[in-house]
Amino acid sequence: MKVSIIGLPNSGKTTIFNAITGQNRETARYQTSGGEPHIGIIQVPDERLDSLTRLFTPRKTTHAVMDCVDSVGLTKGDLKQNIRVFDLIKDSDAIVHVVRAFHDDSVPHPLGENNPLRDIETIALELIFGDMELVEKRLERIKEGQKHGKKPDESETSLLLKCKDALSRDIPLRDAAFSDEELRSMSHLQFLSTVPVIIVLNFGEEDVRTNHLTDTLSSLTGRFPSLPLLALCGKIEMEIAQLTPEDRKPFLDEMGLDIPASRRLVHECFRSLGLISFFTYAGNEVRSWTIKKGTPAQKAAGKVHTDIKRGFIRAEVISFDNLIASGSIQAAREKGLLRLEGKTYEVSDGDVINFRFNV
Repeated sequence: MKVSIIGLPNSGKTTIFNAITGQNRETARYQTSGGEPHIGIIQVPDERLDSLTRLFTPRKTTHAVMDCVDSVGLTKGDLKQNIRVFDLIKDSDAIVHVVRAFHDDSVPHPLGENNPLRDIETIALELIFGDMELVEKRLERIKEGQKHGKKPDESETSLLLKCKDALSRDIPLRDAAFSDEELRSMSHLQFLSTVPVIIVLNFGEEDVRTNHLTDTLSSLTGRFPSLPLLALCGKIEMEIAQLTPEDRKPFLDEMGLDIPASRRLVHECFRSLGLISFFTYAGNEVRSWTIKKGTPAQKAAGKVHTDIKRGFIRAEVISFDNLIASGSIQAAREKGLLRLEGKTYEVSDGDVINFRFNV
């Protein structure tokens, strides 16, 4: 899974990137005219995997991971410049839009003053403009093809015109009404405004324990009810990410935080994308895997290895809760808690699975 971080310049994108990846990239003013994107990996935190590790005591424990990209800032009204960012993020599974809510006179806001509502709308429009550019280019290509005697694909033309109509009314394509067939037909176009967006409000340290944070979050939630909003202080979260696990909890307690930003953001990505986790234990490894909710067992087996999917026979399944309560696989088997499931079994979040296969 790939998550891309976007936002206006000086919104704290790289600070958030450092907070959720544990890296320590330079957070000085990030110019939009250049600079290479930052690439990182987020280890998907899951306390259930930690419990399974204690149960099985494997040599290796492997968490699921998310790729994370931090690009240069988007610029209002500069489509040519922004296309560089669009090309980088167009294959993203989710977009994290970092919105500046902190005050710092030494770091000027590119649009003058802080206004989270305006900034959210500004970036949303830039994504719409990028999609409109793509639609118009494809329609122009179809038109040019007609001049040379090429018969146009009427269904594609109709779909592009439908997209253009929504975009011309500043409606992101994720909010437009498309049939399942239309969504499948347009998936290869990699429209930006179809990608799920998570808004991260980046507050200052002084806002963490004040009503300002709560009031701002409440007002924006009312304005954007369909968009997930997450409020945090990027600077504090970056400091937390640099701490050892032993030092992290006291710091979280001192700041009045329950879990770090990386965990909250991953949870929000999972919820927004309809993702779940299942676990495998094989040889000397316990591992977490990420799939879409509703995935059948045979397809889930393909996440582990294509040979397992091809030679799938049965899946031996037990829920995480039942396994932990039993204390061991053998005890769970004696209690009759392990069950054999076929190809079409819909994997549930927290399933612990041993795939049986033959190739």
